[in-house]
Amino acid sequence: MGRNVLWLTMNNDLEGLRFFIHTFGCQMNENDSERVAGILSRAGAQKTDAPEGADVVLVNTCAVRKKSEEKLFSLLGRLASLKTKRDFRLGVIGCVAQLRRSELFERNPAVDFVFGPDNYLELPRLLTQARVDKFVSTCWSREWHESGPESILRADRTSAYVTIMEGCDNFCSYCVVPFTRGREKFRPLGDTLAEVKSLAESGYKEVQLLGQNVNSYRNPQDGQSLAGLLELVNQIRGIEWVRFITSHPKNFSPDIARAMKDCAKVCHQLHLPLQSGSTDILKKMNRGYTKDEYLATIESLRDLMPDISLSTDVIVGFPGETEKDFLETLGVLDKVRFTNIFSFRYSPRPRAAAARMADDVPPEEKKKRLIELQNFQKSIQLEINKSFLGRRIRVLCTGRSKKDAQVYSGRSEAYQVVNFRSARDFIGQFVEVQILSCGPYSLRGEARD
Repeated sequence: MGRNVLWLTMNNDLEGLRFFIHTFGCQMNENDSERVAGILSRAGAQKTDAPEGADVVLVNTCAVRKKSEEKLFSLLGRLASLKTKRDFRLGVIGCVAQLRRSELFERNPAVDFVFGPDNYLELPRLLTQARVDKFVSTCWSREWHESGPESILRADRTSAYVTIMEGCDNFCSYCVVPFTRGREKFRPLGDTLAEVKSLAESGYKEVQLLGQNVNSYRNPQDGQSLAGLLELVNQIRGIEWVRFITSHPKNFSPDIARAMKDCAKVCHQLHLPLQSGSTDILKKMNRGYTKDEYLATIESLRDLMPDISLSTDVIVGFPGETEKDFLETLGVLDKVRFTNIFSFRYSPRPRAAAARMADDVPPEEKKKRLIELQNFQKSIQLEINKSFLGRRIRVLCTGRSKKDAQVYSGRSEAYQVVNFRSARDFIGQFVEVQILSCGPYSLRGEARD
């Protein structure tokens, strides 16, 4: 491990400091928050459950959509009000921190420091210093910063995120990720495998391999691909389910599909962002594939794995999107029958190429299209879920209902939410569940021995 990890191992300079983290965004942000919590905990600090009891409040941010930034500034306003009643240091970390930098101080003077995603190992050093107002750390490195699995304070004891790469080189015209996460860099294979083995030894049953463009992974030492990594993770005893996210369709190679089919522990479930069903809009988005090429990838996946479950991302109201383009997107949803989708209205993002295009789809039209798309997908999901009625499926149990001690929740291999009744505690275990009812967003049933 590097010098930074050694420093954290040998010092408890933050003994007695209490910190709170609020997280916006995706799995990558959640994993980053767990890593920040681990880094601070190893330096002697203690995590709290609310900002009212913290000496340091960190807000981990997402810059993918305008709405995420609006939520950030709303929260910062509330935290600024809290800060007038009790003293604490307020830091903004993550993607908006990298994008906005010192501008955050102008938007909210209560912010004390700003840290980009490539600088988290420096947090303990900053927090041991005397109070320094308006501190910014957003430098980049092309090298991977390994903090080690022991520097992650995980919220879940059953399923774990494992980052294998960061950044993106694709520059989709709507996307700010290359400017907030930088160019692609890959985690050494040995460090990834060591973390997965450590998780298996700690009783974890599932790992989710993470990256902004995970299927471009190449081991820095020997060029080993994601397919090779999947094969090696598949061999680790104790781990029973392996997933990976997020894949870019233009980089989804046949060897990855074959690894999914041949590796028994790799779930037959894939998140493959479509963004639009119109080839014209995909070209404007700089996605690097056509509608027909996307559908051909889906067809080849289903030829290999007829039981594969697919989810996707969709943006409506991109500049120039016509009613015909939108209907093509609905047509792809109808053809593919995704198990789940994440759908959004387009909003211009700073520095992204599409921000220079005319945002010519009226807000009300964007809203109308989003509602129509979501209602259409809801009917598809309900139809899919009804097909599970009466069946027994394997579920990884991850939690218990707060309202009923005999109701548990988990995920199927298809990543469907499954709520089930059981007199026995199955948290952290696999269980056979007979599906008795469903809605568009979850399955419900009873545990079967």
